Amino acid sequence: MTSDLETRVLRKITWRIVPFIMVLYLIAFIDRVNIGFASLTMNQDLGFTSTVFGVGAGIFFLGYFLFEVPSNLILNKVGARIWIARVMITWGLVSGAMALVQGTTSFYVLRFLLGVAEAGFFPGIILYLSYWFPARRRAAVTAMFMAAAPLATAIGSPISGALLEMHGIWGLAGWQWMFAIEAIPALVLGVVVLFVLTDRPEKAKWLSDDERAWLVKTMEQEQAGKPKASHSIWAGLTDVRVLALSLVYFGTSAGLYTLGIWAPQIIKSFGLSSLQVGFVNAIPAVFAVVGMILWARNSDKKAERTWHVVGACLLAAAGLAFASGATTVFAVLLALTLVNIGISASKPPLWSMPTLFLSGPAAAAGIATINSIGNLGGFVGPSMIGWIKDLTGSFAGGLYFVAALLVVSALTTLLLARSAARQPGQATSVQH
Repeated sequence: MTSDLETRVLRKITWRIVPFIMVLYLIAFIDRVNIGFASLTMNQDLGFTSTVFGVGAGIFFLGYFLFEVPSNLILNKVGARIWIARVMITWGLVSGAMALVQGTTSFYVLRFLLGVAEAGFFPGIILYLSYWFPARRRAAVTAMFMAAAPLATAIGSPISGALLEMHGIWGLAGWQWMFAIEAIPALVLGVVVLFVLTDRPEKAKWLSDDERAWLVKTMEQEQAGKPKASHSIWAGLTDVRVLALSLVYFGTSAGLYTLGIWAPQIIKSFGLSSLQVGFVNAIPAVFAVVGMILWARNSDKKAERTWHVVGACLLAAAGLAFASGATTVFAVLLALTLVNIGISASKPPLWSMPTLFLSGPAAAAGIATINSIGNLGGFVGPSMIGWIKDLTGSFAGGLYFVAALLVVSALTTLLLARSAARQPGQATSVQH
């Protein structure tokens, strides 16, 4: 039974932490995928083929991959406050510099550097939440944080579409205005982080003495209940469950960034203006926010993760297959809604798994490993769609390819659960 003290503490830390980190992730996601809206005019201005654009958009994740684990280990050592501030300020500078792209080389270089700059942000926040929230509450809290991704699409799409209409002002293209203006919030909030985030519960002066004592004790007891072997960096890097979850996340990332990077062009192909594309692209994301939160609450309520990941991945795969044959704006909108809901709903139960069997440096390394390897799907998915589109003249083949990756994610999750069930000591780390 939940005590009054526990209820009070969890409510207080939720309101203190979650809305703020949601805003941070919203800005991060907009700066990561606004390239999809830039492509509506930038590709023609700079002469980019679909292949060049797909590779350039996806190369972000190569920089992300190389620096993700080191960045998260540094965060675990120096604290979230300083490191998240550093991450945000550097990615804001690089994101703004995207307005200076002149051709293929500068496009590739700046997208790669944006990945390097942002490396560590997402897994750092996931790790940060594990310092503050008990495992039984983590899927719901993670869902609230990750709802910022579809919210970024819902809010950012109309804004990006509107900024493209600034074409010609002061001699700049609309996509240049979009990159320059949308980089500003990251720079401002990077400074704000220094004054808002608190590294650990022990330092939370905004909690009363009894609230702080309860939270510290609760989190220490949870950490003590994990096997000692699960605390080392090497454990986080080599645990077979971490590698399996990386593969699961690979498919979901391919789906997520296929949406973020290519959905504007898919919608635009039906003859809509950039502003209309912005509003249409926002609609599926609204449904995704609701679906994600309800799905995560159900996952926490039933203490079940595996089937919540599997079902969501299969829904997204079905949506992509449907989108490949859609012939009207309404059909595409329905298909993209299914994909958005499935992709978004898969994330919270998936991210609730690693912190159940890893802690300390192992959790920092493990979460970053899952995110870095998994996010390579953000390179493979968009790149393959661009290449296949140039080859066939259609989005269909690429969408089927990404749908197949999501089916692999679902099957991998089932195999991981089956393997864990055979080892009683590991079963709860995947199923609950």
